[in-house]
Amino acid sequence: MGKVLPNGVHDSAGSAPELATLAFVEGVSASMRPVEAVIRELAQSDVPVLVLAERGAGKHATAERIHGMSRRREQPFRWFRCATLKLADLKDQRTGDPLANAGTIYLDELADLRADCQAQLLEVLPLMPGSDAEDIGRARLICGSARDLEVEVKRGKLREDLYYRISGVCLRLPPLRQRKEDIPFLIGHFLRKYARDFHRDVPDLSAETLRLFLDYAWPGNLRELEDAARVLVALGDEHIALGGLRAVLSKPEKVRNSGNEVSLKAASRAASREAEKELILNTLTRTRWNRRRAAEELKISYKALLYKLKQIGFEGYGAS
Repeated sequence: MGKVLPNGVHDSAGSAPELATLAFVEGVSASMRPVEAVIRELAQSDVPVLVLAERGAGKHATAERIHGMSRRREQPFRWFRCATLKLADLKDQRTGDPLANAGTIYLDELADLRADCQAQLLEVLPLMPGSDAEDIGRARLICGSARDLEVEVKRGKLREDLYYRISGVCLRLPPLRQRKEDIPFLIGHFLRKYARDFHRDVPDLSAETLRLFLDYAWPGNLRELEDAARVLVALGDEHIALGGLRAVLSKPEKVRNSGNEVSLKAASRAASREAEKELILNTLTRTRWNRRRAAEELKISYKALLYKLKQIGFEGYGAS
């Protein structure tokens, strides 16, 4: 799948088709079908592209998809985080050309680019492909942003001339909450991915879990959905994982719309608490609720068990 390079650079030279397959799942929803058509058209040209979407909605994957379907697919795909980018990072070591010998360059969060780097990038943009369709020796530029760049221009964070130079073609990706028909396909993709990574079987999701996924608003978009799939595969038990996931996914509507992403760490903590509760109650059932014997079997102190029982609302049950 290519190699990870310093400074947030990813070089997928020689493996772009595989990367595009793994990173991008073609949508079937009404909101994604026109996006897919535009992606196919963009793959046939060299014009710079600006991808706009919420965080976690798939900007990077879309850039790889465009590259993987283009005539540049056998050349490297390189991405940079603009917050840490220096134009020198782009330069070819042999020629010193900032945009030579790279099939496609993806710049993540364009508004984070420093002012001096914006000026330097603007200087080389007239040499970008688009006017000369035969110039495949220079990089094709794709930029991504989760922010309103017109607002960033007004704030003075982004040069107006640079914005208009790279925004000739804007591709807007819908958030996951607007493409819920795609969730069964996306979750299947992520489950297979982590089953391979963890060397485990692909779990079959129950109707209850799938309904939970379809009802949730997914403020963290695809990234959040992928984290949930990772928890399911890592725990290897849907019943335990569902308890933890339900705790972080089944939120009141006000919390759902707050824009806060549910992290993998939060889901894992919730799932761990559910697993611990189940283990304690199973042990107490086996010891006929003799709490001292249960504490011994659990290899914790009697006082610690009493505290945990209080936490889960069972402090009044059982013998001492």
